[in-house]
Amino acid sequence: FEATYLELYKLGEGAFCSEYAGWRMTDRFSVSITHIFLYLVLNGKTSMVPLEVLLMTKVGGGPASGGTSAAVSLLDWYDLEQEVLLVMERPFPCVSLLKYMENSGGPLKEDVAKVLKQLVDAAITMHTKGIFHGDIKAENLLLETGSSDPRVRVINFGCGCLVQEEPHFIFSGTSAYAPPEFLICGRYEAAPTTVWQLGALLYKMLDAEQYFSTSEFLRGRIHFNKDLSQDCQKFLEQCLATNPNQRPTLEQIQRHPWLQNQAHVNA
Repeated sequence: FEATYLELYKLGEGAFCSEYAGWRMTDRFSVSITHIFLYLVLNGKTSMVPLEVLLMTKVGGGPASGGTSAAVSLLDWYDLEQEVLLVMERPFPCVSLLKYMENSGGPLKEDVAKVLKQLVDAAITMHTKGIFHGDIKAENLLLETGSSDPRVRVINFGCGCLVQEEPHFIFSGTSAYAPPEFLICGRYEAAPTTVWQLGALLYKMLDAEQYFSTSEFLRGRIHFNKDLSQDCQKFLEQCLATNPNQRPTLEQIQRHPWLQNQAHVNA
């Protein structure tokens, strides 16, 4: 590892990992290097690999796929016994969606539909490839800012898993964005949860000053901005339906008139 990559500075850290900026020694290609201290393993036919490696390889491709998918591509990984190192492409210039929202000083306005449409498309691609991210939020999204139209990139698959037909009974994502059915019944499914998290993210993008949590939503303490268009309010209401059976599918929200019209107007 040390002969191939150079760590520069820390980007952030979580409960079981820390992330550093770096570059590849041969060409100074920008990378991010994640140190994982606790990881799941899948016993495959040839080797044991961290689950996050498997998810990222399936959805983002390998080193040759850098920059071609919404999910950042995994370039390399190392099992050092005490920890696992994941080396991923680091788009430049880029900023986290959270920081982008903070820098905007308010709602994203004209950018919101562009960002959300890309994210819906990315979610459909991930689910089609059998990957459930499980923790869609502003901190886990990057925006490439090298052009007038920001490009969405998805990071941090540490809470992800393979899509399954049976319900999930353990929620590993951010508790504030857990779907209502998990809080109420202790079970949830991948696709309706992704729609719920997209709705929660849209709520935040439309009003960056407002706090969102599922528990507060269930208590009736989350209110939609009355200045939003009726189509936008209906879109939010559908994504944030308490009953998962009443939420639209990812494909349905992809075709929703509000999303299509707004993205077209701001294109």
